[in-house]
Amino acid sequence: MADHLRHPRLRRRRHPAPGERPAGDSKVAVLGLGRFGRSLALELMRRGWDVLGIDSDTGIVQKTGDELTHVAAADCTDPQALEQLGLGQFSRAVVGIGTDLEASILATSNLVDAGVPNIWARATTRQHGQILERIGAHHVVLPEHEMGERVAHLVTGRMMDFIAFDSDYALIKTLAPRIVGGVPLGESRVRSTYGVTIVGIKRPGADFTHATAETVVQPGDVIIVTGKTRAVEAFAELE
Repeated sequence: MADHLRHPRLRRRRHPAPGERPAGDSKVAVLGLGRFGRSLALELMRRGWDVLGIDSDTGIVQKTGDELTHVAAADCTDPQALEQLGLGQFSRAVVGIGTDLEASILATSNLVDAGVPNIWARATTRQHGQILERIGAHHVVLPEHEMGERVAHLVTGRMMDFIAFDSDYALIKTLAPRIVGGVPLGESRVRSTYGVTIVGIKRPGADFTHATAETVVQPGDVIIVTGKTRAVEAFAELE
């Protein structure tokens, strides 16, 4: 193992983006600065968080050095390297390593052993995710699976966006079907008939606003709908 990975050096680069900083502890460690990890780290910076980015690839570390609060070239599978970087002092950490299963598991295990109270870990398969949960990851994300599911809904139906909150509950953006137009939502019986709730509405040329019982949906309106996944899928197919 290269000496600089055994004895990582923390390099301070820049302050988070201007704007309202998060209240309280605002530090997050991101282990793995590939496409997923870097994108996540940059978004956290944009939101005002202090981000420590760690990767074993010195080239990647150099490229992201001017973008994050701190960067370090270190082996995330080495508990001593993470200890030297003070990972035990972080309340939040994300393991962005995906394709290297062993490195993902070891990095997550190291964070658990360091006592990090909130650990997010990226998984590439459900089996991978189950392993990460068993060793102590508090939150597991499957970005490829979730994005594939989301795009599948957009390709095969009238939905403009789809977000799954659980295995059987979702939120969608879709064009309003004619069947709900012309009467206030409180009189439309959408919830009792279709098992969904219209929570937001956007008129052509206007911004989104909350939908109320008095809201009257018109042709061309875009609506936000929540409910059981099968129910919102069926509702989105209405003409």
